[in-house]
Amino acid sequence: MRFDVAIIGAGVIGACIARNLSQYNLDVVLLEKEADVSFGTSKANSGIIHGGFHSDARYLKSALEIKGNLMFDQLHKELGFPFKRTGVIVAAFNEEELRSLETLYRQGTENGSHGIELCGRERILTLEPKLNTEVIGGLHAPIGGIIEPYRFVFSLVESAKKNGVELKTCFTVDKAESNGEGFKILSKEGGVVESRFVVNAAGLYADEISGIFGAEEYEIIPRKGEEYLLDKNSSAFTGKVIFPTPSRNSKGILAIPTVEGTMMIGPTAIEIEDKTDLSTSLTNLQTVFNFAKKLVPLISEKDIITSFAGIRPALPGGDFYIEESKKKANFIQVAGIQSPGLTASPAIALLVKDILKKIGLRLTEKANFDPYIEQKPKARHLSFDKLAEVIDEDPNYGNIVCRCESISEAEIIEAIQAGHTTLDGIKFYARAGMGRCQGGFCSYKIIKILMRETGMKFDEITKRGGDSFIIKGEL
Repeated sequence: MRFDVAIIGAGVIGACIARNLSQYNLDVVLLEKEADVSFGTSKANSGIIHGGFHSDARYLKSALEIKGNLMFDQLHKELGFPFKRTGVIVAAFNEEELRSLETLYRQGTENGSHGIELCGRERILTLEPKLNTEVIGGLHAPIGGIIEPYRFVFSLVESAKKNGVELKTCFTVDKAESNGEGFKILSKEGGVVESRFVVNAAGLYADEISGIFGAEEYEIIPRKGEEYLLDKNSSAFTGKVIFPTPSRNSKGILAIPTVEGTMMIGPTAIEIEDKTDLSTSLTNLQTVFNFAKKLVPLISEKDIITSFAGIRPALPGGDFYIEESKKKANFIQVAGIQSPGLTASPAIALLVKDILKKIGLRLTEKANFDPYIEQKPKARHLSFDKLAEVIDEDPNYGNIVCRCESISEAEIIEAIQAGHTTLDGIKFYARAGMGRCQGGFCSYKIIKILMRETGMKFDEITKRGGDSFIIKGEL
């Protein structure tokens, strides 16, 4: 199990790096402690492609945000993940907030945010009619957009695997030993990998991985954000991502349309100690909705279909930490990748590639690299006549398993064949269970399909891997 590069962490950063390196004649392995990719920070990301104005040009993340943003159209063409350039706006409700927008505008202009504009009341309400009519002005960044982050990660990893990258899930890095040609990496599960170079893209656990390898000492600050998802029937659905005027420490609580037609409200930004604390609370729900209603008065708690929390891996100072370790040769730190990390992720991958090349990794392009992955039909996107044609070719498209989201049995099977064998993996890949009932009607059907397609028993099936069994004890 010898590799040229081992990437620790299969979130959006690790996945982007793996996919980028798959263009070259290298042996690359992607290591993930969870049962599936994107199951860490990436699965609970707000899904915003940022507009490049929240931070000034002093920050590394500002340059990478703009560069990454402009790469998404080509990536979308190649990989087919859900993505839309809706534009983002920042709303101002008083003169002080308007003055703050002037700073954001200046930062966006200096960073290279194409088309950014300061808007008066009439213009901003034309851009987003559902804004609170008390708004007095705003900022508009047309290059901003929305994405399904987990589908982006799945697509990146699928492409990387197609081009030769090896993926190892349930690989929890426990020990690392230096040898003459790199590192020997041992997992808690008993796996062993040897690699010449190691990229630390472990998100919330990057500080712990750095310690295991004897590299720099630093502390990741877990910052929890609670978010709430509204039903597709909500009258509050907006055409653009809406930010409030940011505070000193936070971009604030947002109104976020999703690519698939739902609406998200949030997130909070609370520093915590427990990296596994994904709880939500009634108190924070009330806080989120009070702020969100100031932006879009039509937002209503009655439209909530689920809540969730994500934890951002912040560092003191707020910038990204991307460089070769000064203490451990051939070890690359990619840490502190909080917002706008998703937007910057393709550019981060290019920077990591350049660092690897600089410190001795030989990069020879593959003659047979294929950037595209196959796009199969989605029942919910087809006209009645087209769906009938698809059903003639594959009758499984005629069995709608998830009625809230119109997900067919064929799409469930596709997810399983792509390697997603937990309920959450199938949900994130195919959207089955993401609708109003949150899997109340379709989970049992999905479990039966999983059993049939994989040979797993009922009591072996989990929600997200580990000990998250659907059934515990004897049947």
